[in-house]
Amino acid sequence: MTQGHSTFKLLDRGFKKTLVLVSGWATDYRIFSGLELDYNYLLVSKTCPSCFIEDLSQALEERALEKVAIFGHSLGGFLAKDFALAFPKKTDELFLAGIRKRYRAEEIEGARIRVKKNRAAFLRRFYADCFTDGEEVRLWFKEHLLKTYLDEIRLEDLLKGLDHLSKVSIEPKDFKGIKDVSIFHGVEDKIAPFQEASEIAKDVPSARFIAVPKAGHMVFLNG
Repeated sequence: MTQGHSTFKLLDRGFKKTLVLVSGWATDYRIFSGLELDYNYLLVSKTCPSCFIEDLSQALEERALEKVAIFGHSLGGFLAKDFALAFPKKTDELFLAGIRKRYRAEEIEGARIRVKKNRAAFLRRFYADCFTDGEEVRLWFKEHLLKTYLDEIRLEDLLKGLDHLSKVSIEPKDFKGIKDVSIFHGVEDKIAPFQEASEIAKDVPSARFIAVPKAGHMVFLNG
């Protein structure tokens, strides 16, 4: 997450449909590198949460993409939902993973204090909490992304992400006009309680809820 505007990179994989991939807090587009889905990918190479909706709409116009599917994880789920709410005619499908209704003020403030005190230690604990002990993808993350994220993700961007999380929520009314919604959630998610995601899905008649056993917050990495 950076200052300025969100930027995007189109990866043409030879499919008819395009999927926008929106990463969560303290991660970036590289978290999706192992996904093999039947879509072209529009990757968010830089994320500005406050201007994401307008930036994505412009990116679609520049690439002559009239309609896309959009996948959002965690913080990215709020951004994906907000885009679909603002531009339902540009949204073909909405996929959400690791979402919750909202983050409590005390949770955000506690994270802000701890990440400012010791950024690397906080991130190590956060990433560890994103997985269950038995998940094979935990080892993949540790080998391919952990050091990179610890070295590259800036404190300034982490704090801006927390600021955005302090202001956003997901309500059943937000899905009005969105016909195709799928919600994926790890049963053992330590970051976003499973019960909250389940309750969101129950209140949205158009939503499909997919519970993934033995999975944590990075549920989409479990195939």
